Amino acid sequence: MGFTVASGVVMAQGGQIQCTVTENGTPSNGSVAVVQNGRQVASGSCKGALSVPAGTAKVTLRLDGALDNPAKTVEVVVAAGKTTPVTADFQTAVLEVRIEAKGQQGTGLVAVEKDGKRIGTLGSGVAARLSTGAYEVVVRLGGAEQRYAVDLRPGQHRVVRAQF
Repeated sequence: MGFTVASGVVMAQGGQIQCTVTENGTPSNGSVAVVQNGRQVASGSCKGALSVPAGTAKVTLRLDGALDNPAKTVEVVVAAGKTTPVTADFQTAVLEVRIEAKGQQGTGLVAVEKDGKRIGTLGSGVAARLSTGAYEVVVRLGGAEQRYAVDLRPGQHRVVRAQF
C-alpha cells in the first residue's frame, strides 16, 4: 500500500511600501529604492505603493531635483499583506550665484563644494536647490577665482554676487 505526497510550491506573500517625500514640510517629488539581503528588490517614484517581499528592508528615499541629490535610508519590517509607510523630510534652500564683470552680467564657472568635494556646477543667475548646511562656492571668470563660504538655512533663497 502506498501513498503520494504532493510537494507544493510555497509562494512568499509580499507587502507594500508607500513612500512620501517632503521638502521643508511641503509635499515634493522623490524616488525610492528597496534593498533586502543586499539585493535591490524594488525601485521607482514615490507616486504609488511598491510591492516588495515581506521581511526586513532598507529603504532609501531621494529628493528629486536637488543639486546634491540628498538621500535618507531607514530600515523597516514589511508585513505580508500590509502597507508600510516610509516618510522623509528634506531641509533645503535655494542658492543663486550672479557673476558681474565690469558692471555687466558675466558668464563664468560656478562650482559648489561641500567638505572639499564638488557637489555640482551652476551657471550665472541659475538657481539650484541644495540641502541646508555649509558650502563653499567657487566662482571662476577668465583666470580669476573667488571663493565664498555660504551657510544655507531651510527655505532660504541665498544670492551670492561675485564681482570681477
